[in-house]
Amino acid sequence: MPGSQAYRAAGVDIDAGEAVVDGIQAAVARTQGPNVLRGLGHFGGFFRLDPVATGTTLVASTDSVGTKLKVAIQAGQHRGIGTDLVHHCVNDIVACGAKPLFFLDYYATGKLNPEHAVEVISAIADACAEHGVAVIGGETAELPGLYAAADYDVAGFIVGAVQEAAIIDGRAVRPGDVLIGLPSSGFHTNGYSLVRAALGLNRDDDAAARKVLGAAAPSGDTGRTLAEALLEPHRSYASVVQKLVQAIDMHGMAHITGGGLPGNVARVIPTGLQARIDTQAWQVPQLFEYVALAGDVDRRECYRAFNMGIGYVLIVDPTEIEATLRIATDGIVIGQIVEHEHSERVALLGIGAEA
Repeated sequence: MPGSQAYRAAGVDIDAGEAVVDGIQAAVARTQGPNVLRGLGHFGGFFRLDPVATGTTLVASTDSVGTKLKVAIQAGQHRGIGTDLVHHCVNDIVACGAKPLFFLDYYATGKLNPEHAVEVISAIADACAEHGVAVIGGETAELPGLYAAADYDVAGFIVGAVQEAAIIDGRAVRPGDVLIGLPSSGFHTNGYSLVRAALGLNRDDDAAARKVLGAAAPSGDTGRTLAEALLEPHRSYASVVQKLVQAIDMHGMAHITGGGLPGNVARVIPTGLQARIDTQAWQVPQLFEYVALAGDVDRRECYRAFNMGIGYVLIVDPTEIEATLRIATDGIVIGQIVEHEHSERVALLGIGAEA
């Protein structure tokens, strides 16, 4: 799977996903009245409850943990999946300035294993409790013929609230703003189809997969197996983000999930501007380099499929850098907003031609 087609060869076509979003825009728009704000494409959907422009607005998001599930199943380590799911969903709506309120889950499998289901759903409840989020319902489905007996899938649905005037959606981003990256805890919940392909985990050979996953993690992860490194839970940024939005004038935020830095930062960059990201501003963790080398994955493809060590991006006025880094103590200045007349809203500097 060498070169820039590696993710597509692994079974995931980002361009096809974007084409689906483009294709459903008109159909979805027909369902939306005046209480729906912003439309599709942001990290959450906005529904204003009150009829006036200052009203309380619900922010909702849904997601899964993707094929990280396959790694968890192969390794026999399930609990972290529940944590991953909640953290992914929470991160999405706090990027909009919302306070998370409640959560629902969907757990589907070919043959119900009560031990695994309870382990995953209990972890969902624990992660929600840590964030002050109520679990108010869900669904457990046994679907033989749709899923293999040992396989399962899990999805989360989260709702939060924000006053309309306090929504953070990138509209305040302006030339001269700086981008501050917050480190990730690993691959989080994206790119695992490519990870699995690169490491040879896609064969129907559980013993071979366990052997690979039981090997020592690359340098920098001393004392851990590869499975433990790959299954490191998705970091929650909620606590630090909620402190930041109370303390500074946040212009935009991006949760770096599927599509990597270019795909997600672009969501909050207004027309006529560009985020120029210096990929040399931080040290890419060894685990990402290990997977890229194992799969002969093109460098630019890596930045589109993986977070490459940056899991969240804050966009602030340069006068707010010091105040931001006092709260986000592990933050790194990684780029700047500039005027740009063309359509590319993100440029990755330091890895060849601009994005």
